[in-house]
Amino acid sequence: MNHFNYAAFFDLDDTIISINSSKSLVKRSHKTGLLGNRDLLRAVYQVFLYKYNLKDTLKIIHKMGDWAAGIKVEPFKKIIAEIIESDLIPAIRPQIVEAVKHHKSKNAEIVMLSSAVSYICNPIARRLGFDHVICTVLEEANGVFTGRPVGKFCFREEKLKRLKAWCLEKNYPLKDVYYYADSIDDSPVFYQVGHPVCVSPDKKLQKLAAREGWPVKYW
Repeated sequence: MNHFNYAAFFDLDDTIISINSSKSLVKRSHKTGLLGNRDLLRAVYQVFLYKYNLKDTLKIIHKMGDWAAGIKVEPFKKIIAEIIESDLIPAIRPQIVEAVKHHKSKNAEIVMLSSAVSYICNPIARRLGFDHVICTVLEEANGVFTGRPVGKFCFREEKLKRLKAWCLEKNYPLKDVYYYADSIDDSPVFYQVGHPVCVSPDKKLQKLAAREGWPVKYW
């Protein structure tokens, strides 16, 4: 039986944290030698395309997954643990911490819904007292990453699919669900939940929020 009143979902990159975790991961991977110069340039190029919206984001995510192919899992986990402490935790928005506390006081179930990988999402979710995580899980074989996700990358329509399936299982009406996110790529979810909240939105989402009357928080 579900003992919570409703669910509040939070995106990670540029929402819970004020930065993009992929950028930090690329920089630290190169610094430690896990990512070669050529792979670094490719990764930086994809980040550039993402930042300036010059290419479909899903294609960029697949490209970023490609460079993980062949990387050993254990060194990768060590790098992630380092960037979580040095880069990501300091970038957690205080307003998000307060929003989580607010929803908890209303007996809400708190969920991270992110395209980021599980090794990044899970530690931050635990630190903030989240109840559940829905995110991308990288496929592993013989101690290395294949470059593919388990299932699909948790992005755009896949985010919505997973949110709806999870809410159906938990018996949460979508009209009662909150979702905090920053990107136009989150619009499929925003259109379906009863309480969309745009956090420091990109320009396209800012325009869409104004048109649809969605709340905007400049955090």
